[in-house]
Amino acid sequence: MRKTFISLSVASFTLSLSPLASAEFLKDSKANVELRNFYFNRDFRQDTASQSKQEEWAQGFLMRYESGYTEGTVGVGFDAIGMFGLKLDSSPDRTGSGLLPRSIESPRRAQDDYSKLGATAKLKVSKSVVKIGTLMPKLPTVQSNDSRLLPQSFQGGQLNSMEIDGLTLDAGQLKQINLRDSSNNEDMTISSGGARGIIVRGGQTSDEFNFASLNYKWNKNISTSYSYGGLDGLYKQNIVNFIHVLPLDEKQQFKSDLRYARSTDDGNSNVDNTALGAMFTYAFYGHQLGLGYQKMIGDTGYAYINGSDPFLVNFVQIGDFSNKEEKSWQARYDFNFASVGIPGLTFMTRYISGDNVDLGSGKPSGKEWERNMDIAYIFQEGALKNLGIKWRNATVRTTNFGNDIDENRLILSYTLPLF
Repeated sequence: MRKTFISLSVASFTLSLSPLASAEFLKDSKANVELRNFYFNRDFRQDTASQSKQEEWAQGFLMRYESGYTEGTVGVGFDAIGMFGLKLDSSPDRTGSGLLPRSIESPRRAQDDYSKLGATAKLKVSKSVVKIGTLMPKLPTVQSNDSRLLPQSFQGGQLNSMEIDGLTLDAGQLKQINLRDSSNNEDMTISSGGARGIIVRGGQTSDEFNFASLNYKWNKNISTSYSYGGLDGLYKQNIVNFIHVLPLDEKQQFKSDLRYARSTDDGNSNVDNTALGAMFTYAFYGHQLGLGYQKMIGDTGYAYINGSDPFLVNFVQIGDFSNKEEKSWQARYDFNFASVGIPGLTFMTRYISGDNVDLGSGKPSGKEWERNMDIAYIFQEGALKNLGIKWRNATVRTTNFGNDIDENRLILSYTLPLF
């Protein structure tokens, strides 16, 4: 029904345009359907765990439509996304994986299905685009989460401008968030889990996140950016990022990614954090070796919108290593099998270790580590072309805080272009 509504909405909008404008609108339009089959298993290994495991299996359907723009000084366009999630397996003692919404009352059963519908109006002038409606931003201060069955999104407005060569400007305001396992739009708050030490007074939420970002590409190898984000009444944040790629020869390069973030409270929280991060990656003949370091300074850990992804070098499959006063390092290895004649097959493994976590007066500092492994293959030809298979494995162990976790995710995805 919702997909039908999207099609009817697009058709009605198109009919309202002049024949010439309508032709341009349709000529650059594109649409696809994505199918995601997602199995999630997370075992809690400590004896004190309130739940022994989270284990669910679900099927997702995503239909995306992106129009072109009408002709003229001001081009008009329209985007839409329809999403549907279907429960395949779950039980009250295994819910909470993030794949499916849960009932409020006990026992907390997963819903049999859920759906989302998003629409975005867009205007284009020269090299600037304004979008109003459903947004999935990927900026240092706010990054939409797409790590489960259906992606998380926001409601708001965003300007993207590239009028000056090399300079990209993004600015706007977000009003509400739609979490990955929810059909509802709601106000935003700070992610305060783990040992961040973040306190939000009176359960305060906000319906206003203002952001601005400037990214300048000095040449093909060097870029710098400055970003501001503020969740009204809760926190303000400034982020600086520097990226340099040093080519060594046709098949070798060295990449440096340096990050600095300063977060402070905005009236109804105690946020006080400086985050430093660096990631260095050497790529050679299909291989990549990476080494990262991250440090938290201040009275709290790192602040970001609950449900979104943080802009941190040590944000990985389960943890983000951004607790109060935490120091962490990462070693990573990637291999693309296309370099040995098997295109579509990739492998990644990494190990992250964190310590010096401030757990409060009189308590010993906390430690944690996480190990990840990803194996993915996308069929390149034949009847199964575009079918993707990914296995994600993670192990987490902590000292004095947090959960000990063994986790596996198996994801099958298939994208079918419609036009």
